[in-house]
Amino acid sequence: MPTLSIVIPAYNEENSILNILEKVRDVELDYGYEKELVVVDDKSKDGTIGKVEEFISKNPDVRICLKKHEKNQGKGAALRTGFQSASGEYVIVQDADLEYDPREFNHILKPIVEGFADVVYGSRFMGNNPHRILFFWHSIGNRFLTFISNMLTNLNLTDMETCYKCFRRDIIQGINIKENRFGFEPEVTAKISRIKGVRIYEVGISYYGRTYEEGKKIGMKDAFRALYCMLKYNLWSKK
Repeated sequence: MPTLSIVIPAYNEENSILNILEKVRDVELDYGYEKELVVVDDKSKDGTIGKVEEFISKNPDVRICLKKHEKNQGKGAALRTGFQSASGEYVIVQDADLEYDPREFNHILKPIVEGFADVVYGSRFMGNNPHRILFFWHSIGNRFLTFISNMLTNLNLTDMETCYKCFRRDIIQGINIKENRFGFEPEVTAKISRIKGVRIYEVGISYYGRTYEEGKKIGMKDAFRALYCMLKYNLWSKK
């Protein structure tokens, strides 16, 4: 059967990891697809690994692979490990928090499975799906980073920084990802934009954002790193 690999990077997510694994488990994929869960623990300091192992022991029928980093490296590094371990025809990123709803996998898969797309981004700024109201300047920052990325890649994305990115496996495994932290987003967008004939689609998704008190990790220094990565991977190093 065709398979969707769901890569879940995790760092100190003991309060939400079981919930998200159960949500992913319970999703019924269309088109006859099966699920492969690839969880990458980025050297968590809390009980994240224990929660994942508990889930594995209680769900023997779930196809799941747990990878453990020996030291904390960042989300990009965890995704790199996850992509290398994925075996499905298509690969999607799922954060270990509860900001994105796995029930929307089918919505994101549709353009790929129906033969229109090679890569699909889930946009928080499209459609009429639920969106939690949070930080004004975060919203402005996300739109600004997407705008600069679009200028450099000649794409017309509305949400470059989104978590939900779905790829044909051969495409994502063929990209040499360098960034270890949140620079992954502009890096992978830059490199995908240069693939000859690649077909990129965007679909609207829901967004249940977190506050910093609830565990949100990205900050201002990551925004500056994103700007640097846009210049680096679009202008300074195009190989």
